Amino acid sequence: MPPIDLRSDTVTKPTPGMRAAMAAAEVGDDVYGEDPGINHLEARVAKMFGKEAALFVPSGTMSNQICINAVTVPGDEMLCESTCHVYNWEAGGPAALSGVTCRTIDGKGGLLDVSQLADKIRPGNDHYVRTRIVALENTHNRGGGRVYSIDSVRKISAWARSHKLIVHLDGARIWNAIVKSGVSADVWGAEFDTISVCFSKGLGAPVGSALIGSKEFVAKSRRVRKLFGGGMRQGGILATAANYALDHHLARLQDDHDNAQLLASAIRDNPRFRLEFPEVETNLIWFDVDPGFGKSPDVAKILREKGIVAYSTYGSLMRVCTHLDVSRADAERAADALAAVR
Repeated sequence: MPPIDLRSDTVTKPTPGMRAAMAAAEVGDDVYGEDPGINHLEARVAKMFGKEAALFVPSGTMSNQICINAVTVPGDEMLCESTCHVYNWEAGGPAALSGVTCRTIDGKGGLLDVSQLADKIRPGNDHYVRTRIVALENTHNRGGGRVYSIDSVRKISAWARSHKLIVHLDGARIWNAIVKSGVSADVWGAEFDTISVCFSKGLGAPVGSALIGSKEFVAKSRRVRKLFGGGMRQGGILATAANYALDHHLARLQDDHDNAQLLASAIRDNPRFRLEFPEVETNLIWFDVDPGFGKSPDVAKILREKGIVAYSTYGSLMRVCTHLDVSRADAERAADALAAVR
């Protein structure tokens, strides 16, 4: 029996239908703007989020970093949550690629409140950096897949825009937020100037993200994409996978959320474990191992022997994640394995 890989929703394989669509994709040279699959995808996601244009890029990290570069100058500052992806897991990109510093703020389960931002804008003085951009992550990976409320986002957006700040959404898993909250893409989109979305996580495409915003912003971002080495040629094979995923895999994200509840229940009931965030909202579950029992690599080894692959750190923290390739039966099997760790 093959192992059940719960490390991330990035481990999915293209479905037979997706592979067939990719094989049949009509392609052209995207650097010349001639790939029909990419052109269709860009127009589609821009319309979904109520924006003028979009840009297809290889990864979510590149999408976020292109955005930062396009809306800032060296010496600017970004406000972001302290455990967010763009600050922690993008190899220092804001500083290395754009000369941008990050002012981090501790959120609650990864989520910020407008009250935490009120005094964070630097004075207009030559001694200080210029506060330029606010970045939110929804759902928040390190926050256990938590979803912002639309009311909270609206308050942050209104505050930021009143101070002439750019509001950026790292929406790598915005699809999960849409399904969980029932708030549509265009309603989320109205609160942000720029949006990054991923097709290679919950939606199950093999590669690809999109950066969404105004025509002027996307035109500038296209040049930055070239600078960063992200210009692709016959990339429509990948864009077709993303289009297929939007057609077939968006609504089924509820299955992942339901399966995550099975895993969370097993973890909650095991005295060896402690859920870091008691309420699991979407498909991500972070939990700690009892120090008296061992470290997370020890538990990962036990689970692997039971046919379950989990994400482990060097300390006590672990993560499991449900996704397209985890069936209900797989989730039940994984829950039994988690419950049996003693």
